[in-house]
Amino acid sequence: MPLKKKNILDAIKKAKDKSKKRKFSQSVELVINLQDVDPKKQENRIQELIELPYPAGKENKICVIASGEMALKAKKAGASMVIGRSDLESLMGDKKRQKELAKTYDFFIAEAPLMPFVGKSLGATLGPRGKMPTPVSPTVNIGDQIEKHRKLVLLRMRGQPVLQCRVGNENMADNEMTENVQAILERIEGRLKRGIKNIRSIHLKATMGTPAKIAI
Repeated sequence: MPLKKKNILDAIKKAKDKSKKRKFSQSVELVINLQDVDPKKQENRIQELIELPYPAGKENKICVIASGEMALKAKKAGASMVIGRSDLESLMGDKKRQKELAKTYDFFIAEAPLMPFVGKSLGATLGPRGKMPTPVSPTVNIGDQIEKHRKLVLLRMRGQPVLQCRVGNENMADNEMTENVQAILERIEGRLKRGIKNIRSIHLKATMGTPAKIAI
């Protein structure tokens, strides 16, 4: 059962009103508290990549792992970083550089033939962080893939039955943020056994603000 748009809009306005004006544009986070969901059970460990209707304010940094023509096209398309097979080989065994790479970039895209090398050099670092690359065909339109990944968010359950991600910033239009929230809730509701009944509460919160509850 999708939430009423009005309820989301009301919470967005409250979250903005409850936040003091800062010298920077504050992010707005969506926090979903679950109930009757045991995060220790494998089937309940939610990890979802969701493409939002609108970018969530802060631009995602995209690292593309590719060779030849795809690497050139990725650079032209504005990828934050492009690395090739030789770079992967140089990363093997260098835990510090691997961690820096994982920390710096939000999402990774890899040319499918390079995935075995990605697994060997970066799998142990990216896997636990939920950042393993999206494999794509060498003939795919890499520009479209980069744009898609700029609108992705990762929702990942860790030790507690809580899901949290950025859905926009305080300067974003309320209607656009509402659509982002709706896209996330619809996806998560579909992943839960009892749907919305597995959701205890939903809040929106600006970086330096007080949480505003969305009426369920």
